[in-house]
Amino acid sequence: MTAPQHPYTHPALTAADPELAALVGAEERLQAETLRLIPSENYVSAAVLEASGTVLQNKYSEGYPGRRYYEGQQNIDQVETLAVERAKAVFGVEHANVQPYSGSPANLAVHLAFAEPGDTVMGMALPMGGHLTHGWGVSATGKWFRGVQYGVRHDTGLIDFDEVRELALKERPKVIFCGGTALPRTIDFAAFGEIAREAGAVLVADIAHIAGLVAGGAHPSPVPHVDVISTTTHKTLRGPRGAMLMSREEHAKALDKAVFPGLQGGPHNQTTAAIAVALREASQPSFRDYAHAVVANAKALAEALLARGFDLVSGGTDNHLILMDLTPKQVPGKIAAKALDRAGLVVNYNTVPYDTRKPFDPSGIRIGTPSLTSRGLAPEHMTLVADWIDRGVAAAGKGDEQALAAVRAEVGDLLGAFPAPGLPV
Repeated sequence: MTAPQHPYTHPALTAADPELAALVGAEERLQAETLRLIPSENYVSAAVLEASGTVLQNKYSEGYPGRRYYEGQQNIDQVETLAVERAKAVFGVEHANVQPYSGSPANLAVHLAFAEPGDTVMGMALPMGGHLTHGWGVSATGKWFRGVQYGVRHDTGLIDFDEVRELALKERPKVIFCGGTALPRTIDFAAFGEIAREAGAVLVADIAHIAGLVAGGAHPSPVPHVDVISTTTHKTLRGPRGAMLMSREEHAKALDKAVFPGLQGGPHNQTTAAIAVALREASQPSFRDYAHAVVANAKALAEALLARGFDLVSGGTDNHLILMDLTPKQVPGKIAAKALDRAGLVVNYNTVPYDTRKPFDPSGIRIGTPSLTSRGLAPEHMTLVADWIDRGVAAAGKGDEQALAAVRAEVGDLLGAFPAPGLPV
C-alpha cells in the first residue's frame, strides 16, 4: 500500500521543474531547522498555504463585489466579501479593502486618496524606525510628495510628542503616518489623533508589524483614534503576503478608488482567499493566546539580553520586536547578522536611531518573537535564545566558526521538539 503523500511534497512541481522543486524543498528544511527571529516573518498554517495555491489563481476580477468588469464572478465575489466582513469583525472597522497587493502599494494608495503630488505628508524618519513609504526621500512617496519626518528622543529612544505636534502645526501635512518597522514600544494612537485633528491632517496608522497583536488584544487598537489603517496581512497576523486598508465609512470611496482603478488592476484572488482564512484563524480564542504569548516571549527575551549586557533601543520592548545596538559589543550589525545566520539564528541587520554607520552596514540587529512563538516556544526558552545570541555575537567578533557551529547544533536539537506550522519537514 502506498503511503499517503503530504500535500506539500509537490509531486507536480517535481515532475515539471525538479530544479525549482529542490529549492522549495531546501527552503522548507531551512525554515524547519533554523530559529527565525526576523520580526516581520512568521509561519502560516497549512490552511493558509492551501488557500494561496487554489484555482482562484486562474480568475481575473477587476472591480469590487457586485461591480466587476469580467463575468463569472459568482464565487469570487463571495470569497472577497467573506474576507472583507471578517476584517471588519476582527478589527472592529466600518470599511475594509482587501485588494492591495502588499503594504507599500497600500500606503501609496493612501497618498493617492488624500493628497496631490507636491503636498506635504509626515511620517517617522526611516533611520528612526519608520517605513520607506511614509514620505522617505528614496521612495515614490518622498519623490512625488513633500515628506517631513519626526524621530525619537536621543536619550530614551521614545517618540517626543511635543516635537511631533510642533512639526505638524508648522508643516500642516495632508497626511500623518504613525507606525513603522523598528518600533519596540506601544504606539500612542490617542496622542497622534489629537495632533492630527489639531493640524487638520488625515491620520493613518500603519500597523503592518502589530496587526496580529491588535487583533489578539495584545496591543491597543488604533480604531477609535485614526482615520485610516494600513496593514500587511502576514507578519504577526499569520496570513499570506498581501495587505488591507481599513477606515471609517466616510473614507471608503476615496480608498477604494485609489486601489482600483488608481493603482492596480485585478486583485490576486488566491491571496484574498488566504487572507479570509487567516482572519478566521485570528478570530479564534487560540489566536488571542498566541498574540499575548508573542509579547510575553519578547519581554522575556529582552530581559535576558539586558542581563547579558546588550544595549536595547528604548531599554526593552512592549510588543514583538527588539532593536539592539551592538556598538558596546564592538561588532557591526551586518557581521553579527551573518554570523548568527550561520549559527541557525535568522535575524536582520538594522540601523538604530542616530546611527553613525551606513544603512547597509549599520550598528544594530532587529529581532522578534512571532515565528518562535508560532512553533510553541515559551518564556522559559528565552534565556536559552538570549544565550545563543550572546555566544553568536561574541563568536562573530572573534571569527570563531566552531562556536557558531556548536550553537547551530543546539538550535537544531531544540527545534526538533517544536515543529513549525504548515511545514512538511
